Amino acid sequence: ALVYLRTKCLDQVGLFRKSGVKSRIQYLREMVESDPDGVSFEGQSAFDVADMVKQYFRDLPEPIFSSKLCETFLHIYTYFPKDQQMVASQAAILLLPDENREALRLMLFFLRDVVSCVEENQMTPTNIAVCLAPSLFHLNTLKRDTNAARSGHMKYSLCRPDQRDLSENLAATQGLASMISKARRLFQLPEFWPDRSLAAPGSTEDSHRDDLRGPAAQPSQDEGREEQIRLQLSTQQLLKEVREQGPVWENHLGPEHVDLSYRKMRDSCPLWMWRGSVEVNAPQHALLQRLLREHHLWEERLHQAAVIQTLSKDMEVYWYLLRGRGHSLGSQPLQEHLLLRTWQSDPSSGPLFLSSVSTEHPDVQVQGIRSHIHSSLYLLEPTGAMKTRLTHVCRTDTRGRSQEWHSRVSGHLLAASLLSIRDSFSSDYRETNI
Repeated sequence: ALVYLRTKCLDQVGLFRKSGVKSRIQYLREMVESDPDGVSFEGQSAFDVADMVKQYFRDLPEPIFSSKLCETFLHIYTYFPKDQQMVASQAAILLLPDENREALRLMLFFLRDVVSCVEENQMTPTNIAVCLAPSLFHLNTLKRDTNAARSGHMKYSLCRPDQRDLSENLAATQGLASMISKARRLFQLPEFWPDRSLAAPGSTEDSHRDDLRGPAAQPSQDEGREEQIRLQLSTQQLLKEVREQGPVWENHLGPEHVDLSYRKMRDSCPLWMWRGSVEVNAPQHALLQRLLREHHLWEERLHQAAVIQTLSKDMEVYWYLLRGRGHSLGSQPLQEHLLLRTWQSDPSSGPLFLSSVSTEHPDVQVQGIRSHIHSSLYLLEPTGAMKTRLTHVCRTDTRGRSQEWHSRVSGHLLAASLLSIRDSFSSDYRETNI
């Protein structure tokens, strides 16, 4: 919906201020709820779509600023001096849950684009804030909660607006207007941060610039060879661990048809190792070819990919960029991967696999937020003439997210990727009744 508004509707006068038609808004909501990824907004009224967006944020279980921090943001724009509001907001944003912070960044960057067309749509930051602050801050919910706590003043509140309610409305409007105007600065590290060059939750602009450094130093031939040997040794260790059963791996609830589990590693990195398995209707060699050379057929977020260097017949340096959900709205940089990977394609020499770790290469400049792959192994085991059991073991740091986020989300991302690989063969290999 936001992409449609950004590409087709920014010139609409009164966007988010003018009301849509209730019946059409309800129809849009039902379409989105029934098929979120398949909805097309082409031909829809900009005001209907904008009202649907407002209702979406209004009806969330908690505000985008989170239940714990919503009042903190309101207090910042109520009690803090103006010259301290920005740095206080930057600090508060670092405390938000990862999902809330990314959603807030996406929304504020979108609203910044809306107000950039103020000459056409007549929507200034303040105008937008007046329309959206109640939905983003859940002001009506806050009022109900605070009124319940101030029940002795209920009759007085019915006669005239409560002063606290007025203050909250003013703080929400002024705060949102300020955040829209300063959206880019808002997601930078505060100036008081001890070491602004360190990566921080939220992938700030400063840490992004630090990531966008020049090419890596040219590794020596010996260093490159040592890295290849380490990958081969770690691959052999992973091949042993991937088949292990029992208490080492803890089962985790995943989508249907995917066996999902994880294990906590005993090293300095707090990230868990995840393991997922799915049955694919394709022979081993076709599946390995898809993993190696047909990335675009199963990764819909793939933006660009290339083999940077071929080191041998079964080892190479591979690079690719992924689009995030907020990339089309300008709020999220590309996610970059630069991998040293090796594979086994001859079943007579052992099980087929594809193993990868992150690396550096002098010919590749950083073009996004570079993820760090501690380990990744695809194991392909035949279960029939045209069927393969695909198991993926991985441990990935996507940068700028908390350990809690990784523990809660990483397994589901792995499972979704496995299902995408499986489904990419749905029309290629069909079983027939003989």
